[in-house]
Amino acid sequence: MRLFETWRARSPFYDETHEAVSASVRRFVAAEIEPNIDQWEKEGELPRELHRKAAAAGILGLGYPEDYGGHSQGFDIFHSLTQSEELAAPGAGGLTASLMTHGIGLPPILALGSEEMKRKVAPPVLAGEKIIALAITEPSGGSDVAQLKTRAERQGNHYVLNGSKMFITSGMRADWFTVAVRTGGPGIGGISLMLVEADRPGVSRTRLDKMGWRCSDTAAVYFQDVEIPPENLIGPENGGFLGIMRNFNSERLGMAHGCMAHARVALAEAVDWAQSRETFGKPLIQHQSIRIKLADLVRQVETTQAWIDLLAFQHKQGTGEPASYAMLKVQATRTLEAVAREAAQVLGGASYLTGSKVERIYREVRVNAIGGGSEEIMLDLAGRQLFGSKR
Repeated sequence: MRLFETWRARSPFYDETHEAVSASVRRFVAAEIEPNIDQWEKEGELPRELHRKAAAAGILGLGYPEDYGGHSQGFDIFHSLTQSEELAAPGAGGLTASLMTHGIGLPPILALGSEEMKRKVAPPVLAGEKIIALAITEPSGGSDVAQLKTRAERQGNHYVLNGSKMFITSGMRADWFTVAVRTGGPGIGGISLMLVEADRPGVSRTRLDKMGWRCSDTAAVYFQDVEIPPENLIGPENGGFLGIMRNFNSERLGMAHGCMAHARVALAEAVDWAQSRETFGKPLIQHQSIRIKLADLVRQVETTQAWIDLLAFQHKQGTGEPASYAMLKVQATRTLEAVAREAAQVLGGASYLTGSKVERIYREVRVNAIGGGSEEIMLDLAGRQLFGSKR
């Protein structure tokens, strides 16, 4: 990581408080994660104890309200980005996806849920005692949220939920799901958000095997005649789409930064390899073609990071535009893809053997390019935002 050791120090958005977060999380990662990450990748999930340890270290609660067990006083979005940077050091994207799954499952509750719901859910989640997952994507619809089919029908004093969700991060271990359901007519105006307990009768789940993010348990989740009390509505009935979209902006910004954090990990490993590996009588780094390749990757990473930091600032000020979040995600995933490919070229055959960070990051390129909104969906969304739509 030495290649990028000083990049925050040269940025106007970071100061000594961010470096303090960096040092704290780095110690936690070195002690609790790096010795175990290969085993967790083989097992296909993180131990629940890791959530409790991360909570005790202040990681889970960073940026969340003090009233619910978080710590937000004196922290901003750049502290969260700094934390994500350090969690990327092991080169396993599934670690952040699963350990920090509350980052997409909890915000809709804090933004739209009742006070009773917030106090029921947030404290145990931020303490690492419970796990919450976001359940939006469906087998038939992918990124097309407006067409979701999972339906909750009001019957007497409760709703009856039927349908299924696909590719749900932390789906096998989750205690709660924040679920997007259809309670009204077609389109975005008929969508609600609901809190669904995983142990309710009629809820079942199946583990999904994956190319990457292997230490993150991913599931298909099924709802068959699940009775949901009306107090489990998150926000007003048929008012869930706004909460979903607000969540998506934060998720896409976080994914973009995660892509660059992992790009830096892959690039640093490639540089270390090029400095120690000898070919044709000299270190690989002394070949002009390799230096040009690596310098070009640094150019792409630093350019993308500058946009991330700018949009993070706009997000903090409340001035971020939906098109910017969408385009930035595409920029970041394409940069990660370029870095992962060329880093693998530098490592050569070593990158094809399991065990290197580059190998693992290379396998995780696609989940970043598809998850949270595919490149095609993102660019179309941006185009409609920027230029309007004739539909």
